[in-house]
Amino acid sequence: MHQHRTAITPRTDALAAPPRFRSSFLDRALQVLDHLQQCGRPVTPYEIGRSLGAPPSTIYAVVDALLRRNLLSRSADNRIWLGPRLLHYGLAYARALDLLAFAGPVMRALAAGVGETVQICGRDGDSMVVLAMAEGPGQYPISARVGTRLPLNWTASGLLLAGHLPPVERSLLFRRAARPSPTGRAPTDPEALAQESAAALTQRIAIQLGRSAEAVACLAAPIRDRTGACRATISIVTLEERARRHRARYVAAVQEAAAAVEERLGQPDEPVALSA
Repeated sequence: MHQHRTAITPRTDALAAPPRFRSSFLDRALQVLDHLQQCGRPVTPYEIGRSLGAPPSTIYAVVDALLRRNLLSRSADNRIWLGPRLLHYGLAYARALDLLAFAGPVMRALAAGVGETVQICGRDGDSMVVLAMAEGPGQYPISARVGTRLPLNWTASGLLLAGHLPPVERSLLFRRAARPSPTGRAPTDPEALAQESAAALTQRIAIQLGRSAEAVACLAAPIRDRTGACRATISIVTLEERARRHRARYVAAVQEAAAAVEERLGQPDEPVALSA
């Protein structure tokens, strides 16, 4: 009896290649997309390769793969431009900007009400990033400006932003992301951080005193989505001494502000119980 053997044709698609090659391909793909965005007009693959200093064969392979996935489009004269699939990503990102549109007025009102600096923060991978900021009247300057990225374990917001993750994922995140802080006061034990993070989200408040910088404190409350996950935070940044003295008032104020943003976004107003 003869066995029928099916010929297996190796895939030449860059996305089916080994991880190291995929990484290189993705880097090149991002370079192509960034170049088009910076140019602001359709260009040929040859022009892209020349501008990037990349081999033409590499650029043609990357462009071809992106064209097949509608991440790029090609005109009749072989010029390349951003593709329709990117529009869907852009629209999804634009919807996320609604958060800042709703949170902005609340952030400014809170800053004026407590006379302190107030920030809106989000998570980007293993870091907390400052998305927006309103300075209170006459307060000391804050070094963490918009765009500042800090390790999750240094900040009150960082703890909240990881609090909704499943326990194992939380532990793995802090195992990977936790870093010693300049003051030496930021805990780095991943299991302890995972528990503190879940408890903070359940209680709708996280407070850090002197973890990221000497004498600086932060009181943060979560802004949750419809699933109860913390997608952003609103926080009061102040001197450690003032945080201790006005703790109860600041906690109430920042939680009220977070609830106001959630209400505008149509989110739940009850904390979600999480397994620690």
